[in-house]
Amino acid sequence: MAEMLKTDAVQNLWRDRYAARSESHSNDWLADVREAAFARFEAMGFPTTRDEEWKYTNLAPLEGVRFARPVPNVEIPADVLEPFFFDGDAGSRAVFVNGVFRPQLSSLDQLPVGMHVMSLAGAMESHRNLIEPHLTKHADYRESAICALNTALFEDGALVHIDRGVVTDKPLHIVFLSTGGDVPSAIFPRNLVIAEENSKSRIVVTYAGVWSGMYMTDGVTEIVAKENAVVDHYQIERETTDAYHLSTRQVYLMRAGNVSSHSLAFGGRLVRNDINALLDGEGANCMFNGLSVLRESQHVDNHLRVDHAKPHCNSWEFFKGIYDEKSRGVFTGRIIVREDAQKTDAKQSNMNLLLSRDAMIDTKPQLEILADDVKCTHGATVGQLDEDAIFYLRSRGVSEDAARSLLIYAFAGESVGQVRIASLRDKLQELLSSRLAHGESLTFGRPFEYSDDFADAVRSADRRRET
Repeated sequence: MAEMLKTDAVQNLWRDRYAARSESHSNDWLADVREAAFARFEAMGFPTTRDEEWKYTNLAPLEGVRFARPVPNVEIPADVLEPFFFDGDAGSRAVFVNGVFRPQLSSLDQLPVGMHVMSLAGAMESHRNLIEPHLTKHADYRESAICALNTALFEDGALVHIDRGVVTDKPLHIVFLSTGGDVPSAIFPRNLVIAEENSKSRIVVTYAGVWSGMYMTDGVTEIVAKENAVVDHYQIERETTDAYHLSTRQVYLMRAGNVSSHSLAFGGRLVRNDINALLDGEGANCMFNGLSVLRESQHVDNHLRVDHAKPHCNSWEFFKGIYDEKSRGVFTGRIIVREDAQKTDAKQSNMNLLLSRDAMIDTKPQLEILADDVKCTHGATVGQLDEDAIFYLRSRGVSEDAARSLLIYAFAGESVGQVRIASLRDKLQELLSSRLAHGESLTFGRPFEYSDDFADAVRSADRRRET
């Protein structure tokens, strides 16, 4: 194992916080797991760039920072929260501020019958029989120091349970809001989604920040899709530019389970998404769709691991990145097909658009195939905007800035188009347009309509980029 940060400063940084949490929760039935997780974190420390899995993502700025527990009862005006909502989520919304559930800011009165949403802190006792078989059982703290720290220190988060046979298209929106402050702070949200047999649900999770001040979010989400369950999941990252966002997502699929999980990153100083799936039932399917839109010195690292353990399973991973100014992206995608996982169909694609000479992307798609009757493909592309396409649009009377915006939007449109919730898709289109030069002059509130000539120009640009 690569060398980790093991100094006394790093270890002592969290020991007091762990001790204080253990003392205030002396009856925690997860005490043994938490103790093992914290011991694992102390042994590993934060990963460094000497670790191959973290080669291009440097957590050294976190070394020695004494992150305090944030103030939980900060008053949040309605106009501060409103920009993070989308139309259609008003009756199914759970809001957490600085890691603590805030019922007065939430609205869960219109949840579909059979969908249950509650604070994980409260459910730990009242719903232990439901939670215990899954909580901490899927996201492996023994392999990840980030996951280990969350496992040791998490206090609250969301429990989502969808009863057997419940089918709903109405989205549930879970919002984690951080307020920053004069003193660096850290929160450790933990989410558990349990989708019972033959259920269908849509869940949106937003991580956002307001005001200034350095903070860290170390979040873990475990999604369990039982037989023939369908989960449509979205994770939207809109942290402040002072924030460090470290996220672990573990998807566990049983027979014929189907999970689509979308990652959309717009904020944060440094973002790391560890996204893992275990297809542990025949006929399971998963799809990971991602889009990162970065500028200034933002850094986003998407790290995927999809493990095909059973036959007749399908997986698709499509991640795109748009990088401007001095921003940097990292993509590592690993597909594992075990010996018994015959008839696997797995596809992986990573496409990146660099808008400045100082922007960077490191991409590494990987296949590990131990079966012989499979269909697996992977690929990565890196390129700039096509000058011929820009010239074509300018010759039709479009300004250069607007032409660039149109081409960037066309590049990102495929990822945004995968969003099945219309009101959320409209919100994401607004966010995307706000990042584009002269984007305010374009109409993104409805699906963009291409002319035949413009579509030809975009396809030509894509072909050049791929070659």
